[in-house]
Amino acid sequence: MPDLDLREVVVRPLDRADDRSAFSCGNVELDRFFQRYAGQNQFRHHIGTTYIALVGDRLLGFVTVSPGELAGETVSEQTCKRLPTYPLPILRMSRLAVDLRAQGQGVGKLLLRFALKLALELRERFGCVGVVVDAKAEAVDFYRKLGFRPLTVLQGALGDRPEPLPMFLAARQIAALLG
Repeated sequence: MPDLDLREVVVRPLDRADDRSAFSCGNVELDRFFQRYAGQNQFRHHIGTTYIALVGDRLLGFVTVSPGELAGETVSEQTCKRLPTYPLPILRMSRLAVDLRAQGQGVGKLLLRFALKLALELRERFGCVGVVVDAKAEAVDFYRKLGFRPLTVLQGALGDRPEPLPMFLAARQIAALLG
């Protein structure tokens, strides 16, 4: 794929009619989720919304988000100064992937920026103290460079599957990051 002009990229919610069958990001689990389960989760179960990045009808990538809560004791006092210890509202970014043909052209950053802006909108409209991402091992350094900090896991180990590292970025840091 020739170099993308990111100004031409449109990010919008997944539609039932969107053809996801040709999407391939190089990660079998992410491809399977997007092709088979993103629509079910969004349209049937209503447990998350997937936003897609497109140029024309060419699907470049996706990010899936859902509302959630964060137990106050999982976040360091320094990260969430003066916040209560009861569950705090967050935006969970559960999956983000870019098609192999569009990787390295800024689509992932564009989708991440979209999700972070969404968190700030939620903060103003309903309450949101930040974003939680379950970072795969290969993505931990990427998120850490943006200011995400590891969370303490209280329960819910996956057992035989590789454990993602839950990481948190506070809304005030998001606002500073986005300017």
